[in-house]
Amino acid sequence: MSGREILLETRNLTKEYQLKNNFGIRKKQAVHAVSDVSIEIYKGETLSLVGESGCGKSTLGRMMMRLIEPTRGEIIFGGEDITAYTERQMNQVYQKIQMIFQDPYASLNPRMKVRQLIAEPLTTHKVCKSREETDKRVRELMAMVGIRPELADRYPHQFSGGQRQRIGIARALALNPMMMVCDEPVSALDVSIQSQILNLLRDLQAEFDLTYLFISHDLGVVHYISDRICVMFLGKVCEIGDTEEIYKAPLHPYTKFLLQAVPSMDPEKRQKREHILAGEIPSAVNPPSGCRFRTRCPYAKDICGEREPELRSFGTRKAACHFAGGEMPTVP
Repeated sequence: MSGREILLETRNLTKEYQLKNNFGIRKKQAVHAVSDVSIEIYKGETLSLVGESGCGKSTLGRMMMRLIEPTRGEIIFGGEDITAYTERQMNQVYQKIQMIFQDPYASLNPRMKVRQLIAEPLTTHKVCKSREETDKRVRELMAMVGIRPELADRYPHQFSGGQRQRIGIARALALNPMMMVCDEPVSALDVSIQSQILNLLRDLQAEFDLTYLFISHDLGVVHYISDRICVMFLGKVCEIGDTEEIYKAPLHPYTKFLLQAVPSMDPEKRQKREHILAGEIPSAVNPPSGCRFRTRCPYAKDICGEREPELRSFGTRKAACHFAGGEMPTVP
């Protein structure tokens, strides 16, 4: 990966939400949503963020687009630090980075026709010179995502969930972006429709050389669409690397348990499950000292509570575990 072009990079990106009491006065405590995340996204690849609900993956994705302002850290896009960009400067960035939202029922304005929804970014950024040119582009985008252009004057409620997500994808493609942040784009859809949307995303990526940041908790979906995977737990990166390598031999215990939790019809795979994760996710207000996963990790030793593990390199992968790359301690 070292020879590939980095399209977007985060450096120690952090988001903390200050807690307030009933009178709106700030407390000393804060929610540590994302903590010191440094990752690279390469041009033309699909990098997936995975982890349990509340791990910070959606917050991280929205921070990359400056939809959520980071507490500290840097966001480097196309070689430039966009962290302190003004609203006018970010409008230029938004022509290059677009987002596909999770819920196709909520992300489309029900009072606007499909023609208006898809045309909105074109008119906002003054891409087309005339109404005829705009209408032509809308029809092209609808055909591109598998929606018949003659349905352009219908409203979102007249379409199925899968069709609405296709409309959302067409809207995101309108400005010919370089990168798309896909925030759980198929989780609200029926399983039979999920594969159609995933195949559409892959086809569009191949045709337009798109880069995807794909956010999901479904490891089956992630395995199908990803080139690389970034596993997060409680705002921290546990492991990042090539999809097939991680699925074949995970380095971090949390990654290992996530993969073992994937439902399987194979009785041999079910028998190989060593442990089931016990307990609840620790509080993001008061995270554990050292390794944040240690309170749920059956391999944890004293060093795990005394020192936070660094995200170290292991060939083409990185993992944040004191015992990664070696033999795990025996379980008591």
